[in-house]
Parts: sequence; C-alpha cells; structure tokens
Amino acid sequence: MSKTSRLACLPVVFMASVVSLPSAFAEDAGAGKGECPVAEFTMALRYQQQSAEVRALQLQAYNMATLKLDAAVAAAKDPAKLAIVTDVDETVIDNSALLARDLANCHTYDSWDTWLPWERDGEPTLIPGAKRFFEHADSLGVTIRYVSDRSDEQKDATLATLKKLGLPQVSAQSVLLLGPPKVERRALVAKDYQIVMLLGDSLHDFDGRFRKTPLPQQRAVVDEEADKWGAQWIVFPNAGYGSWSKEPLQAWDAKTVIEKW
Repeated sequence: MSKTSRLACLPVVFMASVVSLPSAFAEDAGAGKGECPVAEFTMALRYQQQSAEVRALQLQAYNMATLKLDAAVAAAKDPAKLAIVTDVDETVIDNSALLARDLANCHTYDSWDTWLPWERDGEPTLIPGAKRFFEHADSLGVTIRYVSDRSDEQKDATLATLKKLGLPQVSAQSVLLLGPPKVERRALVAKDYQIVMLLGDSLHDFDGRFRKTPLPQQRAVVDEEADKWGAQWIVFPNAGYGSWSKEPLQAWDAKTVIEKW
C-alpha cells in the first residue's frame, strides 16, 4: 500500500481480536442516517478484518507466490541474482486495529492523520502466510526488498516493527520507504537484481500505469496484463480502501419486485 493511495483512502487487514463498535454508532451505520461520515466503511472493514474468506485469499496468494518463486529459482542460473519486491501494509502486515479504532470513534481515517502515531506505537500483526513465504524466499537465497509508503522520517520505527514480527532480511538497505514513487524504487532494485515477483494490495504496487489513473484505464491495464496476475504479480485482497472507494455502484435498472421463497 502507498501513502499516495492513503491520502485518498485507508488501510485494512485481519486482526485476531474482535473490536465492538459503540451501539449508537452501530445503529447509525446500520440505518444509514449519515451522522458518521465513515459509517459506509463498516461492512468492508468487517469483511477485511473478520472474514475467513479474506484469510483464505491471503493464504492462497502466498501459496501461489511460493509455487511461482520455486519455479523461478529452479530456472535461474544464479538465484542470488533474483529478487522479490513486496509492499508492506495490507500485504505483509495487518493494520486493521488502527482502522477499527478510528471507525469506532467515527474518525475519518482516510485523512490519514492517525497513521504516524500508529507507525511509532502500533502493534500490527502478520498477514496469514507472510512469514512462511518470506522465510522460504530467504532460504532459497532470493533477495527481498520491502517497498512501502510509510514515512521515511520514521524508518527506525518501521524497521523495529518488521524485526519484531520476525521477518527476514530487514535492514535500512532492504526497506525502501516514501520518497520517490514506487516505480522508481523498484527501478533501483532492478539495477542490481532480476525482479521475479511483485506483491501488493494496490495496483500501483505492480506498475506505474496504475498510479493516479482513472478506473476505466486501470481496468484496461489489468486486462492487458492478464497473464501476470498470479504469476509475476501477486495481488492481495483489500476491501477497506482503494481508488475505487468513491465510485458509484451500478444498479440493475428494473423495478423492485418482492417475492417470498
């Protein structure tokens, strides 16, 4: 996930404990009265954080990544020259506790003004399958680069978080934070390594053509690159935020007919 996308949206993930929203807020959110501007995110955040389906999709993504990485290593003359580039938030670590807290307080978290304290003091958890995959990549001798739009000024805090979670190859050199766009940071990695895999939850984690691009164009690029999804490009589910979050829904243009089963 990137900070540029955060400025338009917000981060989400799986959390072990359940956060209960205040009853008054929950009623307003359910009734759609509009008193709370972030109430519309309730169902998406609940799905992202609590559903077994999202957990299954995350594990599925890392299972695919493992298979494709093994194939790339087997075909390489020198695995030490291979690299994988991964996003961090909502791809490797889960920050949904922050979002759930802000949502419960009816705080508009897509303004991103609670993120810096979370970077310093928050306690994110790992996305299911993440540690096993990166430990496997490390055991194969493949270089890992963590490319995130977390604050570079708070890099020490992010390094401490990733190390505390037991992730391999975490260092000042391997963690590339907000500064140049992600496409430029990926290019820096490509100068020294063959990038065989990209992992992320936002499309600009994969290609610069997705950055600040209208959704119809994003969809077109997704279709153009159909063969890369699940192969070189491993995308993770994130129902909590994205460039799509303000888009209108497309409804069936027909009169509602109620029939009992």
